[in-house]
Amino acid sequence: MIFVEILRLIVVLIGAVVGLSIGSSVHSTATGRFVGAMIGVLVAYVIGGVAGRLLDRGLHQMNRRLRDVPAPELLAGVFLGGIGLLVGVALCLPLFVFVHEDYDYPLCAAVAWVLGVACLRLGMAKGRQLADSARLTRRLEVLPEAVAPGAMLLDTSALMERAVLVLGRVGMLGSELLIPEPVLDEVETLAASPDPVASRRARRALESVSSLRESGVTVTVVPGDMPGEPGTEDKVLRIAERLGVRLVTCSSELAAKQEHGAAEVEIVDLRSVLADVAPDHVPGERLEVDLVRAGRQLRQAVGYLPDGDMVVVNDAEHMVGRAGVPVVVLSTRPTSQGLLVFARLAADDGTAPGVEPDGSAERPGGRSRR
Repeated sequence: MIFVEILRLIVVLIGAVVGLSIGSSVHSTATGRFVGAMIGVLVAYVIGGVAGRLLDRGLHQMNRRLRDVPAPELLAGVFLGGIGLLVGVALCLPLFVFVHEDYDYPLCAAVAWVLGVACLRLGMAKGRQLADSARLTRRLEVLPEAVAPGAMLLDTSALMERAVLVLGRVGMLGSELLIPEPVLDEVETLAASPDPVASRRARRALESVSSLRESGVTVTVVPGDMPGEPGTEDKVLRIAERLGVRLVTCSSELAAKQEHGAAEVEIVDLRSVLADVAPDHVPGERLEVDLVRAGRQLRQAVGYLPDGDMVVVNDAEHMVGRAGVPVVVLSTRPTSQGLLVFARLAADDGTAPGVEPDGSAERPGGRSRR
C-alpha cells in the first residue's frame, strides 16, 4: 500500500499544479486559482488511487511471471531491448533534420518500438548463449549460501508426482522448493508433446508450481545447464551436489545411487515415502487374527492384531475364542485409537473378497441386531 499512497501523492501534486494553471487562465483572481487547484487535487486523488492499485497489481503479476525467467535471459533481453530502442531513435534522426513533418515523432516511435521488441525477444531467446560467451553464467547462478536451510531440489519425476502439491503446501518438502532449469525445460517440452498421458501429467506439474507459489510456498528456479552431463538426471544430481541440498526423486535409478553410495547428497525416494505412509492393510490381503469377543453388529466377531489394531470380521461370531483365524481384508478406516480393519473369513471357494458365494456383496458393518 505504500507504493499506491506515494504514487497518489505525486499525482495529487501534479493535479494541484495543473488545476492552479487552469484556474489562473480562466479567472486570474485568487478565488479562481484556489478553485482550480482544489478541483485538480480532488480529480487527481481519485485518478491516483485507481492508477496506483492497477499498477501495483500489474507489477505483482509481472513479478510472478519474471520469477520463472532465468537471470541470463532476463539480463540479455533488457540489455538488447535498450540497444534496439536507441538504434531505432538514431535511425530516425535524419527525419528530424531533413523532413520536418508532423509524422516524424510517431514514425520514430514506431521504428524504435519495433527494434526494441525485436532485440528484447532475441535477448530472451539467446540469453543463455550470450551469458556463456560473456562468462556471466556462473556469476548469475544460485550460490549455496543463497539457498534457504532445509531446501529440497526436485527432479522431473518428482515434479510430475501429484503428491508434491499436497506435501509442499503443508511444508513437508522443506522451507524452499528448488526446480533446476533443465527439469523445467523438460516438463515444458513434455507438456507440448503429442503423448496425451505425458502431456497431461506435465501440465498438471506446471499448474502445481503455480498453485504452490499462490499458497505462499517459496519455489525457486535454479539456473544452470551443466553442459558436461549428458542426461537430465545427471545434471540434476550435479546441481544438488553443488548446492548441498537434498534431492527428491521418484526415479529408481537415482534412488539406487543413494543405496550404492554413488551420490554425494541425500536422495529422498518420494515413492518409497508414499508407500510407507499408505494404509498398512490393503483390500484382499490375508491376515490371521485371534477372535476375542462378539461384535456390536449381528454375527460379527472382534479381534486384535499384534500392533493393537482392531479387526472386525463379518459372519464370524461362532468362531469367538479361536486363535489364528484366517481372514481377508475388506477395507480399513483410520480412527483416533488406530486403524480399524474390516474383514471376512478367508474361504477357499474362489469368491472375491467382500463377495458371498451367491454373488451378493458384503458390507463391512454387517447386519444390525434386532
